[in-house]
Amino acid sequence: MAVSIALVVILGLFADYLFRKMKLPGLVGMLIVGVICGPYVLNLMQPELMKVSADLRMVALIVILLRAGLELRRDTLNRVGRPALLLSVIPAVFEGVVITVLGPYFLGIDHLEAAILGAILAAVSPAVVVPLMINFIDRRMGTGKGIPTLMLAGSSVDDVFVIVIFSILLGMYTGAKTNMFLKLLEIPESIILGILTGAVAGYVLYRLFERFNLRATKMTINIVAVSILLIWLEEALKGGIAISGLLGVMTIGFILLEKSEIRAHKMSQKLSKVWIFAEILLFVLVGAEVNIEVARDAGLQGAALIFLALVARSIGTYISLYGTDLNIKERLFCVISYIPKATVQAAIGAVPLEMGVDNGDVILAVAVLSILLTAPLGAIGIMITGNRWLEKEAPGASAGEKAVESKTRGYK
Repeated sequence: MAVSIALVVILGLFADYLFRKMKLPGLVGMLIVGVICGPYVLNLMQPELMKVSADLRMVALIVILLRAGLELRRDTLNRVGRPALLLSVIPAVFEGVVITVLGPYFLGIDHLEAAILGAILAAVSPAVVVPLMINFIDRRMGTGKGIPTLMLAGSSVDDVFVIVIFSILLGMYTGAKTNMFLKLLEIPESIILGILTGAVAGYVLYRLFERFNLRATKMTINIVAVSILLIWLEEALKGGIAISGLLGVMTIGFILLEKSEIRAHKMSQKLSKVWIFAEILLFVLVGAEVNIEVARDAGLQGAALIFLALVARSIGTYISLYGTDLNIKERLFCVISYIPKATVQAAIGAVPLEMGVDNGDVILAVAVLSILLTAPLGAIGIMITGNRWLEKEAPGASAGEKAVESKTRGYK
C-alpha cells in the first residue's frame, strides 16, 4: 500500500502543477490521475489502498472542513443564514423534480426509480466545493459579502437533506416500513444534533487548550482526532439517532474561533500544511472510484438528462439568492458553485443496485457520468468565475483582524 500512496502523491503533485500551469484548478488533474490509475483503467493502485480509500477520503475531508469552521465568523454566518438555508433545499428540489419527471422518457425507468436517481444527483459535492471556497477565503475573494461562507454552509446542509430524501424513496421502493414523517424529521434532527455535538466538542477542546496551553501542532492533532470520532459517532448511531458529522466538524472549528481567535488562526495555518497532502489523497481517490465503463453505458440520454437537471438546479440556486445584496455576476458564481458532484454520488450511487432496484445499473451509470461531467467542469468554472467576478477584500479590513494578526506573530 505504501508504494501506491507514493504513486498517488507523485502523480497527484505533477498533475496539480501541470494543470495550474494551464490556469486550471489542480484538483481536476488529480481527479483525472485517479481515474487513470484506478481499478477501472490501468489498475495501478493496490487493493489494500482501495479498501481504506473511504476512510482516507473522510480524513482528508475532515481536514478541509475544520479549516472551513476555523474561518466561519459569526457576523458572516448571520448575514448568510437565510439564503444558506434556501440553498440547502431549493436547488436540490428543482433538480430532483426534473429528473423524476423526465427520467422515464430519457432512460426508460419508472418514476420512483427516477426519483431515487434524482435524490442521488441532487447533492452538491463538499469534496470539490469546500476546498475551492477555502481558497477564496484565504485570498479574501468575495469575503466582503460572505460568498464563500454562504457556499460552505449551503452545501453542507444540502447533503443532509438529499440523503434523507434518498433513504425515504429507497424504502418506498423496497417495501420497507418507513414512516415518511419521522424520516423527514431526521433532517432538522441531523442538523441540530450535529451542531450541538460539534459545539460541545469544540467547547471542551477550548477548555482543555486553555488549561494545558498546548502548542499549535498538538492542538491541531487533537481537533482532527475528535473530529474523526464525531464522524464515527454518526455512523454508530445511524438508524437510531441522526447526526450530521460534517456539520459537527465545522462547528468545532467555529466554536474554537469564537473562543480563541489566536489559537484558531494558528490551527488553521497548521491544517493548511496538512491539506497539501490530504488534498492529493482526497481527489485522486475520488477519481479512482469512477468507473468509465459504467458511465459510458448512460450514453447521450444520460448526459442530456444531467444537463437539463442542472439547468433546473441553476434556476433554483438563483431563486434562493433573491433578496441578497449580491450582483448578477456574484449570483452566477454561486450558481456555478452548485454544479460539481462527486462525493455523495460515489458513495451511494451503487446502493440502489445492491438493494435490488430493477434499473439500479442505469442509476449507477448516470451517477458516475454526473461525476465525470460536473466535477471537472464545475471546478474549472468556479475558479475562472471566482477569480474574475468576486471582489477582493482589502487585507486587514477589520480592526479585529488586525489585532489578531499582531498577536499571532511569534505565537507557536
